[in-house]
Amino acid sequence: MIFSNKLKAKLIICYFSGRQNQGPLSTQITLKKMNKSRFPKALLNLVVLLIISLFWVGSSKAQDSLKKAQDSAQVIPDTLLFRIQTAQAAITEINAANKTGYDVSAIQDRLAALGSSIASVKRDFGNGKNNAENRSLVSFKLILKDVQTELSAISARLVKTNSELQRMSQQVIDLSSDSLLLADQDSEKMLYRPQLLQIKTRLHETGEVTGKNLSKVSELLAKSSSMSSDVNDLQVALDDQLEKSGRIAANREVPYIWSAPLRLFGFSQIGSRLSDAYFGQGEIFQYFINSIWDTGVVLLIVVLAFFIWVHRNFVTANRLSVKRKIGELKFDYLRAYPIMASSIVLLCLLLAFHSDAPSIFIEVVQLILMVLITIHLRRVLPKEALRLWFMILGGFVFLVFASSLISEALLPRLMLLAIHLGLLFLGVRMYGKTKIPQFSKRFIKLVIWVLVLMNGLAIIMNVFGRISLSKVFGIAGVINLTQMISLAVFIQIMLDALELQIKISSCNKGFFSRLNPDAMKSQFKKVLKVFSFIVWLLILFNNLGMSSGIYSLMTGILSKERSFGSIHFSLGNVLFFFIIIYVSNKLQKHVPLFFGEQKISFDGASDHKGSKVALFRLIIIVIGLLLAFTASGLPMDKLTVVLGALGVGIGLGMQNIVNNFVSGIILIFEKPFRIGDYVELADKKGKVQDIGIRSSKLLTPQGSEVIIPNGDLLSGRLVNWTLSNDYLKSELLIKVSSTANMQQVQEIISDVIKGSVHTVNKLPPEILVNNLAADSVEIKVLVWVNNVYVEAAFKSETLLRIMVAFQEADIKVM
Repeated sequence: MIFSNKLKAKLIICYFSGRQNQGPLSTQITLKKMNKSRFPKALLNLVVLLIISLFWVGSSKAQDSLKKAQDSAQVIPDTLLFRIQTAQAAITEINAANKTGYDVSAIQDRLAALGSSIASVKRDFGNGKNNAENRSLVSFKLILKDVQTELSAISARLVKTNSELQRMSQQVIDLSSDSLLLADQDSEKMLYRPQLLQIKTRLHETGEVTGKNLSKVSELLAKSSSMSSDVNDLQVALDDQLEKSGRIAANREVPYIWSAPLRLFGFSQIGSRLSDAYFGQGEIFQYFINSIWDTGVVLLIVVLAFFIWVHRNFVTANRLSVKRKIGELKFDYLRAYPIMASSIVLLCLLLAFHSDAPSIFIEVVQLILMVLITIHLRRVLPKEALRLWFMILGGFVFLVFASSLISEALLPRLMLLAIHLGLLFLGVRMYGKTKIPQFSKRFIKLVIWVLVLMNGLAIIMNVFGRISLSKVFGIAGVINLTQMISLAVFIQIMLDALELQIKISSCNKGFFSRLNPDAMKSQFKKVLKVFSFIVWLLILFNNLGMSSGIYSLMTGILSKERSFGSIHFSLGNVLFFFIIIYVSNKLQKHVPLFFGEQKISFDGASDHKGSKVALFRLIIIVIGLLLAFTASGLPMDKLTVVLGALGVGIGLGMQNIVNNFVSGIILIFEKPFRIGDYVELADKKGKVQDIGIRSSKLLTPQGSEVIIPNGDLLSGRLVNWTLSNDYLKSELLIKVSSTANMQQVQEIISDVIKGSVHTVNKLPPEILVNNLAADSVEIKVLVWVNNVYVEAAFKSETLLRIMVAFQEADIKVM
């Protein structure tokens, strides 16, 4: 039933007025009166029930309102506290990030250094842009390439930092505009007012620092972008100049020598030209040194290890016990403190690993190297060789000096012409007569021929006004000769160090004692000669300005994608494939050296080595094949096709090969014999010399090497005489006269056998009567020999001694 608000109000008033008029009387009496006077009883009960309901509903609503008010009083402080904690954590994180500074100072300094490099390229390239001879073009291009690479890395780093700072700035703005964090007079926030004021202050300070960092990073990003644009422009100009440089140098730059003006320059002009030629390239030199510092540190560590290695070997060699074995050491290229030798090795390796260096770097390093060689070998070389060396050194110094003074004037060109003629004459004199033991005669003739050719071309270019090409050919020719001599000294230093190590190892049975010294030195010398030839060739091409072109040509040839049917490959991948296969094959052949295995001889004593060598060979071959196929770039699906075809081939005609291969793997793990064991298979006896993957080698007493397939070794009846020990029961047959005293015969035989060094003392011999005849007695002697390989020698020695003893005792041998 629904009542209007007015009716409800009347009922409540009626109810409360009845209570006020009657005081403590019960409600039941009042209702009875009302019932008697005005309302029926049912209606009266209904009214009472309605009044009670209204009171109950009103009380419930009041309680709900009070509860909601209490909940609100708790929710607001909890939300504010959470916001305060979040804001404090965010501010702390932003401040911690700002304290790092984002390496702004370091980036700023690095950009300044890169700007200086770009400015030097601008200045030098601008000054020499129209000059036909500009030997710094390649160096400038190298500098710009490195600068562009570094600028790209810096820009990427700055972009990332800029995004991070913008994110943090937006975070500060959002926290500052949060109305819940405002320190107003709200009663709910009065308890947190100090914290809110502190957050406001910290947000202000954090915003200022973040804004400053963002401004700095934005400025550096703009500067980096501007510098990158400048570098791109310079690279385009340099590429254009490099394309024109060859044609410009081929054209006549100055008048012919017979038309050259007769002019001299003063000392100030000489200083100016020297400064332009060398000191003007100081920034290039310094930049290149800075760019290779990491390689330089690695090489310095390697050379320091070389110094310690050689010095320790000298100290060991001077010990009395070692000195008695190896004798007095005498090395012309090594000393106990190899300072000069280590410096020569360092400079040679520096040129080897940086053959594409600027010409100024190669000239300076080569000059220092020649001075060190002169100091190091002044007491080693004979007078004639030393005189020739000083002529080469003087020609190099005068040529470099004169090349920096060359101009269109007659006198400087005549001076340069005289130097070229002198070097040409020196080369003709040296051709066919110079002997350098570190190199072959063919290579020496090639170097001298290049010297003569380069100086001849330099003379022609000078006469016809191509002074740029004249300088290039002349300097390339003389450095070609000095480089060969420097590398010869380098090779001899390394060979002497190796020989010293071999001598020391021979005393303490080290790794090098397992090697054949002559073969090792020969192989090592071949490697050094190949290495030296490659270095010499690279530096020659670099001095001629051909290195970049040859590198680009080779890169294009090797990296160009080619196709054969549906298979795509490149020559570079094919080259890597064969190189890996070659290295793997060489490595698996020399694996026994790493396990202390020596060359096996039949008569010589040898330790029994396990078949782990074959296992490592198998591992090296498998890894080498996998790496080779990976380097070849052959897709795995194509490789699966190849393996499928190989499986068909195996099924048709390669059963024996696969059988031997699997048998070799089984022999590796089963180990029925070892390297050095004396085995017998069918009609073959001998010592196991090598256990391979497909076959094994057997060294017979006659000296022949028998190659036996592993399948035959596994399936045949194999006798191993030395698997557990080297003992062998040998048999001797002796016939004596029937009239001889048999007790005396046995004593003589027993004494002779006991006196032999080849018998096993703890196993006494057995002397048996094997056969009787009318006039003779056959005696069988069974004796244990301590080594199967000395059985023949033992029999011969024992029988001779028995025969002598029988003759002395008048015992007749039948």
